[in-house]
Amino acid sequence: MPVDPSARKPGEDWIAIVRKNGMPEFAAAFAANPVLHTSVMSGPCVGVEAVAAVFAATAGGMYDTLAFTHETVDGPKTYLEWEGKAFGKSVGGTTILTRNEAGLIQSIQIYHRPLHMVLQFSAELENRLKGKVSPSLFATRDWNEFSRCSHHDSAWRPSR
Repeated sequence: MPVDPSARKPGEDWIAIVRKNGMPEFAAAFAANPVLHTSVMSGPCVGVEAVAAVFAATAGGMYDTLAFTHETVDGPKTYLEWEGKAFGKSVGGTTILTRNEAGLIQSIQIYHRPLHMVLQFSAELENRLKGKVSPSLFATRDWNEFSRCSHHDSAWRPSR
């Protein structure tokens, strides 16, 4: 069966919202106190301003490339899978959006993989968000210790 070229691409609606960060249209897409949960932060960001600060920080060159590969909508939830490059390395993950009865986004969940990218992304995000969100939102692990390991898998051991 031929693919309709006018069909939406995975993530197209979400990308349009994120690109409006800093504009009234961005805030208008969210419920009053949206919550952002992500694997690169140790706690949630709450409120449009905090969510906007995180997206503004990631928009400034953290990703070399990012492409949404699959999208599934099931009731109020939209599930997005994505692949890309960040800091010159492969990264992938899932974004889950939950909308309220009015269709506004009330929850965003973003999960990165693999682990070494979660840690590197978290460390860079912490740098970029200094003074904008609570430092308690970031892990206390020493990224530099982890990054010295040549194989980012079971070879890494925390210091004792």
